[in-house]
Amino acid sequence: MGQRKLFGTDGIRGKANVYPMTGEVAFGLGRAVTEYFKSVHTKRKKPLIIVGKDTRLSCYMLEQAFSAGVCSQGGEVILTGPLPTPGIAFVTKSMRADVGVMISASHNPYYDNGIKIFDANGLKLPDEVELKLEDMIINPAQIPTMTNGDLGNAKRLREVFGRYLVHCKSALDERFDMEGMRVVLDCANGAGYKVTPMMYQELGAEVFCLGVDPNGVNINDECGSLHPSKAQAKVINVRADLGLCLDGDADRCLIIDELGKVVPGDVLIGCFAKLLLDEGVLKKGDTVVGTIMTNLGLENYLKELGLKLHRTKVGDRYIIEYMEKNSSVLGGEPSGHVIFREKATTGDGALAGLKMVECMRFYKKTVSQLTEDVVLYPHVLENVRVAEKPPLSKNKVIQKALEEAEKELGTKGRVVLRYSGTESKCRVMVEGENRSLVESSCQKLVDVVKQELG
Repeated sequence: MGQRKLFGTDGIRGKANVYPMTGEVAFGLGRAVTEYFKSVHTKRKKPLIIVGKDTRLSCYMLEQAFSAGVCSQGGEVILTGPLPTPGIAFVTKSMRADVGVMISASHNPYYDNGIKIFDANGLKLPDEVELKLEDMIINPAQIPTMTNGDLGNAKRLREVFGRYLVHCKSALDERFDMEGMRVVLDCANGAGYKVTPMMYQELGAEVFCLGVDPNGVNINDECGSLHPSKAQAKVINVRADLGLCLDGDADRCLIIDELGKVVPGDVLIGCFAKLLLDEGVLKKGDTVVGTIMTNLGLENYLKELGLKLHRTKVGDRYIIEYMEKNSSVLGGEPSGHVIFREKATTGDGALAGLKMVECMRFYKKTVSQLTEDVVLYPHVLENVRVAEKPPLSKNKVIQKALEEAEKELGTKGRVVLRYSGTESKCRVMVEGENRSLVESSCQKLVDVVKQELG
C-alpha cells in the first residue's frame, strides 16, 4: 500500500486555509468522494452525502467548498449544521445516505480544521479507500466533468439533530433515568454544545453547563476534555454526582467523579467492561479492544474479569475496524474515545457519559467507588516536536535507546514510540510498576529523540 499524503490518523487535518486544509482541497475531496461512491457503493444516480461540522469559524468555508465539490459531481448534500461526529456517523446510517462527512479538528485549537469521512454504515474509511481519494484529488483529470441536469444540489436540514438525540437517550438502559442527579457538562464550545445538555435534561438530570457559548474561535479554549479544571471546580461547587467534559467534536469524553477527580480513559473502559459482563452483554473469554497506548493495569484488570485485551494501532477507526471483523462489543482509547459497538460506530462522549450513569444506577455506587478497582500502572507520555518524520525504525541511535529502556523496565513495563497522526510530534510513552524508573527512562528517550529529530 502506498504512503498517504493527505490523510492522517483521523481524516485530513491541518491549519485552516493552509494546504491541505484549503477550500480547493475540500472542493476536490467533495468531487472525489462523490465520484468514488457513485461508482462503487450507491444504487442512486446521485449519491446522498450528509455534511456536518463543529463550531470553528473556518467550518463555513470548508463546508461550502466541500458541498460545491459534491454538487459539481452530481451529488446531493444535506447540511446538518453543528452536530457531534458520532451524530454524523449515526445520521448517515439512519437516513440511508451513501457518505457522511464531519468538518472538525476535534481537540485541536480553533485555527486548525479537518475532514473525516464515513461510509453508508457510519464507519470510517479504510486506508486503501483514502489512498484512492487522494489520487483523485491530486490527479483530477481522471474525474469526469458533469454538466446540465447531471449537477447536484444541497439543502440544510436541521431536524436530523432530533434523530441523534433520541438515539443517544435510548443507550441508557430503560430501567434507569437521571432523576435527582446533578451533572456538570463542559461541551468545549464545540459540536455538542446544544444537543448534549438537552439529552441529559430530558433524562431528568439537573444540568450545570460550561462551554456552551461558541463564537467561532473559542472551541477547546481553556475548556472541554483538554482543560477540565473549571468543570472539576464546578463539580465540587454544586456538589454534582459527576462531571462530563467533551472535546470539540464530542466523540470523546473525560469523566470527573463526585470528588472532582478526573477518571482516566482506561479506568472508564475497565468499569464499562465489568458492567457489560455483569449485564450479560460480554461473556468470559470475550475481547475488549484497545490500542498500543492502553495501560498494562487495564490489561491486568480485564484478565481478572476473565476478559482479553487486543491492541490495535492508535486511532478509533482501527479499533472499530477490528471490532467489526471480530464482533467485539467494547473498545476504546486512553484519550476517552469509548466505542459501544451495539450502540455506535465511533467514539461518542455523550453516550459514554450515559453509560457511566448506567454503572452508577446498576451498582448503586458513586463514580469514585466504581473506579477504585481499576489500578493503572504509572505512566508518562511526552510529546517532542519534530522537524520531519523519518521512519523511527531506521534511526540506530533511537533504536539503541529504545532497547536500553525496554531492558531496564523488564517484563513489568512498556515503551511506545510513535509519530502523531495529526501533529508534527513524536509521542514517547513509558509505563511500568516503578514510577521513578518510568520517569527516568522516558526522559532519556525524550532527550535522544530531541537530539535526533527535534
